[in-house]
Amino acid sequence: MSLEKLLEDLGGSIGMMRINAAKELGKLGNKSAAGPLLNALKDTNQSVRSNAAYSLAELGASESIQPLILALDDSDDRVRKSAAKALGMLKAKQAVAPLIKATQDPAASVRKCAARSLGQIGDHSALAVLEKACHDPDFFVAKQAQEALRSISS
Repeated sequence: MSLEKLLEDLGGSIGMMRINAAKELGKLGNKSAAGPLLNALKDTNQSVRSNAAYSLAELGASESIQPLILALDDSDDRVRKSAAKALGMLKAKQAVAPLIKATQDPAASVRKCAARSLGQIGDHSALAVLEKACHDPDFFVAKQAQEALRSISS
């Protein structure tokens, strides 16, 4: 699909088309989609917001870091998960403190992505929190925290 068609779909009224467009724009790799994807972080549809967050990271859109940090407080855990994952992909050092907070999220998927992202960013200030996360009741969160610790320590 062309950039123009995807941008048209992203701004349209049909939810499934917006969801697909938000996903495909990241794969397309055209950085001119960053502005519309930033706007999509405010969409009423949580799947659009989630896909937009991930697509912004795929584009390497550093201008999305602050909006992605704000998305860590979204009401939907899938959006928070995508935002946490995206911040790690962008290696956003300014997101370390919000990601540390996200290791306490009620949703295990968010905690897991926050731990992974802290490992990707590699900031030593996250070590104590990651050590604590190694004892998370969710096996996958604990395992990801262990991997993040190894990544930072190496």
